[in-house]
Amino acid sequence: MQHQQRSQGRLSPSSDTEDIVALLAPRLVHFAGVARTEHVTRAAQEMQVPQSTLSRSVVRLEQDLGVDLFARHGRTLSLTPAGRTFLVSVERALAEIERAAEEVRADADPATGKVAFGFLHTMGAETVPGLLHTFRADHPRIRFSLVQNHGDAMLEGLRAGELDLCLTSPVPDAPDLVARRLDEQKLRLVVPADHRLAGRRRIRLAEAADETFVTLEPGYGLRRITDALCDLAGFRPRVAFEGEEAETLRGLVAAGLGVALLPPPAVPRPEVVELTVTSPRAAREIGVAWLAGRPDTPPVTAFKKFLLSRRGRLLPD
Repeated sequence: MQHQQRSQGRLSPSSDTEDIVALLAPRLVHFAGVARTEHVTRAAQEMQVPQSTLSRSVVRLEQDLGVDLFARHGRTLSLTPAGRTFLVSVERALAEIERAAEEVRADADPATGKVAFGFLHTMGAETVPGLLHTFRADHPRIRFSLVQNHGDAMLEGLRAGELDLCLTSPVPDAPDLVARRLDEQKLRLVVPADHRLAGRRRIRLAEAADETFVTLEPGYGLRRITDALCDLAGFRPRVAFEGEEAETLRGLVAAGLGVALLPPPAVPRPEVVELTVTSPRAAREIGVAWLAGRPDTPPVTAFKKFLLSRRGRLLPD
């Protein structure tokens, strides 16, 4: 069955889709309301819209589409085949918009909203669980979407709107981001338990210049810090294995496959020995970052304030 075409449509077939959506969107609710009642007066009463406004909106929608959506029978209307086809998609679209609106309102709710929070893998075993436990003592119903990744990936997540906040290292310095230093974490030279240096407690990093290193992959903040510290010590590390998690590297060290500069473990491993590096000073700064200029929802504001209050007390003892 062919749809009856209006002779003067406002949109040509070559109109951009975005232009069509911008033009039609305000009228879809009116169309759906009239379609449900098939009566302009009743629809206007239910929707609390002037009847004249509703009538004009429906007529203009038909003109925009170049198709009759209703057949007129005095004061009553009935959907044409084109109208029934259009109504199915309109109701689906309006339901999706309503669902999305409810979701974003729920995420912004001060008591039950959601925070998208990113953090380094090395923060996941102990630091972040402890932070969330403390925060939720005062905000028990706030929800979290947690993302573990390396620093560069999390900063891109901030820029893409996928994250609200992230804990990262090094603390970024970029014009589109705001970052605050929260704490400092010492790094240790981790060697196998049967290594020639295992009987030491302290070491200058230059003494490990001839060792084989296992490191995180390029792009990870800890890799950049490792390379920089070795450079300060006067050598370039000879890398045998690259991984994505500090505990994987610790396992490689335990297997005798190299040494590594790593933050303290959540649980000590007897197969390795962790040496204090006396020169150069081996530490990494931990900070919180967010996108500059982006308005925060109340849950994000609360968690950001909490993190900033932990300055100097972020890491477990």
